Amino acid sequence: MSRSTVFTRYLLRPLWRVCWRLLLVLSLLMGLLVLGLKYVDPPVWSWLLWREVTRPAGYPDTYRHAWVDLEQIPLSVRLAVVASEDQRFPLHGGLDFQSIQHALNDALEGKGLRGASTLTQQTAKNLFLWPGRDWVRKGLEVPLALMMEGVLGKPRILELYLNIVEFAPGVYGVGAASEYWYQQPVNTLTADQAARLAVVLPNPWLYSAQPPSAYVRQRADWVRQQMRQLGEDWVTALD
Repeated sequence: MSRSTVFTRYLLRPLWRVCWRLLLVLSLLMGLLVLGLKYVDPPVWSWLLWREVTRPAGYPDTYRHAWVDLEQIPLSVRLAVVASEDQRFPLHGGLDFQSIQHALNDALEGKGLRGASTLTQQTAKNLFLWPGRDWVRKGLEVPLALMMEGVLGKPRILELYLNIVEFAPGVYGVGAASEYWYQQPVNTLTADQAARLAVVLPNPWLYSAQPPSAYVRQRADWVRQQMRQLGEDWVTALD
């Protein structure tokens, strides 16, 4: 028996079996976690835990969060976030291959590699994964996003995202963000206030919804324009 045959039979094959079993266990665990989110609002999530453990400079001693059911979140808030973060949210199945292709084309043309994550992928990252742009995290993000689309559906994914995403250091979800930035409940926000909240999402540690910088003001005007073009049916149809 050759050395290569011995290596394959006694080392590689057992190793592959272990890897497949680990992958199966991981898949089952991920599936159970996603299924649980269909019925239970998460009391904690990975992004919150990461912030609490690492506590970067400027993070408050106590975080803010208040869960708000989707039907209590104004359509303008939902539409503003979709218009700003993922306009193809109603159309894709968790991964936006059109945006991925555009991002790859830009990279090949030397324009730099820009993000193409959907709201579903961002929700998966905030719920289960960790900050950063490493390939391991991206690899886990994909099956989680696909599972979430199949199990939870668009309305629940949007509800989860709007309730766990960070709008300012230690301020999670639109309920807490509305009180933090505007000192008023989320169901009283105007379309302009909703647009400014959506604008801070790419970097809530840098951008301010109130008072808005010139950039936030300009970007919010663009979001308002996109909201008018998309129309409220773009999010009401998700139901």
